[in-house]
Amino acid sequence: MFTSITVCLDMFGCPNRCKHCWIGHSPNGNLTNDDLRFLAEKFRPFTNCLTVYDWYREPDYNDNYKELWDLCNSLSDTHEKHFELISIWRIVRDKEYVKWLSSLGLKKAQLTLFGGQEKTDYYTGRKNAYNEILEAIEILLESRISPRIQVFVNKDNIDELLFVEHLIKSLDLENRCQSFGGEFSFFLHQGSCDGENEKLYAIRVTPEDLQKIPQTLVEYTLKHFNKANIEDVFGRTEQVLYKELINDNSTASYVSATPTFYIDKEFNVYPNVAPPETAWLLGNLKTDRVETIIENYTENKSAAQHTRLSVPLCDIVQAQGDSKSQRLFSKGDYIEYLLNKYCRK
Repeated sequence: MFTSITVCLDMFGCPNRCKHCWIGHSPNGNLTNDDLRFLAEKFRPFTNCLTVYDWYREPDYNDNYKELWDLCNSLSDTHEKHFELISIWRIVRDKEYVKWLSSLGLKKAQLTLFGGQEKTDYYTGRKNAYNEILEAIEILLESRISPRIQVFVNKDNIDELLFVEHLIKSLDLENRCQSFGGEFSFFLHQGSCDGENEKLYAIRVTPEDLQKIPQTLVEYTLKHFNKANIEDVFGRTEQVLYKELINDNSTASYVSATPTFYIDKEFNVYPNVAPPETAWLLGNLKTDRVETIIENYTENKSAAQHTRLSVPLCDIVQAQGDSKSQRLFSKGDYIEYLLNKYCRK
């Protein structure tokens, strides 16, 4: 028995095709409430604490989002608060949505920018995304919900941060949030190097880029992550990490007593350690026994899990790392980036 299990079914997908998305891109689905019940029934025997979600890309994307919220709660042993991730697509198209979010007690909501209109539309993968984000900010403030803005940065858009700083000031977000007892927050980072964001490896930030970040945005970011300096947020260079890990012959297991599983629209099951890719596949709920899927997880039988458990880390680093690269990574993100590359070789 697991202490807890969280299962997330990608019922309807996402309106965006973001170029930073660590989950990656796949076709949108159109699953049913019975599919969600089927999912819960399969995993319930393995824990006394099951949590069920109808999404792992865009929350509340389908028109029956209220019904799905109630269904997820009825299928779960826990009663979660609504995520601070919301559907920007929906909030500008559905006047009832923000009222519903408020009724659930939501106090903060996260929005993602990549700079101005051109960069944000490009990296979101959808025309007019930037304008909809600005509209969403106003809708949230009117409903006394504080916006929290995140920015993913790389060498292509880091010069846009001056624009973002100006936008925050011009919208007077700090004072407007404080006027109803809320708090505006902001943070930036480079994101993990997997899924779609792995394709941006070549333009990943390097140490000299950090000097381009406006001080106001540095202060917001340090507060969000509770870090002392911006280098702690962005991590160390690949060169430094390579030098450290090239002598590390350890292996590791990704098995947890509290796993989260992602299930795509075809009912393929993956641990949420990395993008839902073939190397992490545990099985399919429609064609495999759920006991086999659970065993594949606990026994590290997916290709990626098996590799990380059986191949010394130094071998993975030697095969896939760049000993001269100045790109910045956290240690954990760097290991998973190399592991995913190693599994595709």
